[in-house]
Amino acid sequence: MEHTSKDRVSPDAQSAAPLSGLRILDMATVVAGPFSATLCADMGADVVKLELPDGSDPLRGLEPVTDEHALYWKVTNRGKRGISLDVRTPRGREIFLRLLPQFDVLVENFRTGTLARWGLDLETLHAANPRLIVLRLTGFGQTGPDAARPGFARIFEARSGFTCLAGSEESGPMHMNYPVGDMIAGLFGAFAIATAVAEQRARPTLPGREIDLAATEALFRLLDPLAVEYEQLGRVRQRAGNRTTYAAPSNMYRTADDVWVTVVASSDATFRRLAETMDAPQLAQAPEYATNAARVRHIDALDGRIARWFAARAYADVAAMLEARQVPFSKVFSIADIVDDPQAVARQAIVRLPDAELGSVPAPCVVPRFSGYSPLPPRTGPGVGEHNAEVYAGCGIGAEELEHLRAEKVT
Repeated sequence: MEHTSKDRVSPDAQSAAPLSGLRILDMATVVAGPFSATLCADMGADVVKLELPDGSDPLRGLEPVTDEHALYWKVTNRGKRGISLDVRTPRGREIFLRLLPQFDVLVENFRTGTLARWGLDLETLHAANPRLIVLRLTGFGQTGPDAARPGFARIFEARSGFTCLAGSEESGPMHMNYPVGDMIAGLFGAFAIATAVAEQRARPTLPGREIDLAATEALFRLLDPLAVEYEQLGRVRQRAGNRTTYAAPSNMYRTADDVWVTVVASSDATFRRLAETMDAPQLAQAPEYATNAARVRHIDALDGRIARWFAARAYADVAAMLEARQVPFSKVFSIADIVDDPQAVARQAIVRLPDAELGSVPAPCVVPRFSGYSPLPPRTGPGVGEHNAEVYAGCGIGAEELEHLRAEKVT
């Protein structure tokens, strides 16, 4: 089944898409860089995914997969057309440079200096397209002693200080069972692309930018107060389990029927409502609990009391009581809970992506929502070279030449 970029959204939605008209060539691998381009595709950009002719991108083998289908690839590269090209070969390099004038943005995440070794340094890229925006997403950036080091999500999560805050004193530092560092870097990548595009549209004569995005710095950017806390107060913030050390109570508690519930009652007014819910209004007047600062200092005793209250009750009873007093809480949802959650259903938080092999697959909706823009769910990630004929025709490569290139393993 053939698809084109027009399959992604309805005509009316496409014309209203915030990034309509933006053309992105995504030659990045695995998750972080491709996620940047996918977020732009969600907003109406025309994204072409470039991969090697052998389909060896590690994401095609990363769980979840089946014997026949690369499920992770399908959802992470949604909304893109796909071409194959080996830019490491002289012929592939030549074709790549012929392609560049069709695009506004190039996304790459190879180790620093890799493209230059292939004869595709920044000067060469800009000679082919002077207004090209080049997003370079690496673990540690284009400069510095670690610039050439390989980057993986867990490496820059640990290096950024992010992992130091996860876990408990007993467990030691912990990673999530998900490459959250890749996704955060991808978010910054999409933000960087949108920023550069906004600048170019405001200043049409501006030459193309090079964007140096270090994933380690992207994660560190989220940890706003840690540096000033360390310098001014001498504190090195550490992991504290599910508890926060800056607001209290804010923790996770287990009910009698083995349901985990997270509760945030750190403001004085909210804590009063929690104390009333627990039939212990006097807690809110006690000096050791009357303010957030006091509660943080006496958190062990307070958390112990709250934990015992939860442990004596079933989740349904706890939920009803907290809801009645408007105490912020949530059961800890798994994906099994999310698919049936009335809020998620009402918002259509999970959409069905059309897929030529599986009919459709579920995935998160487009975020955020823009007024006047209601895209149809994008199609899943493309097959290897699925849109070669369509895309290469744009730079004068016809079917016969494409067949020769395929035989030579260039495309």
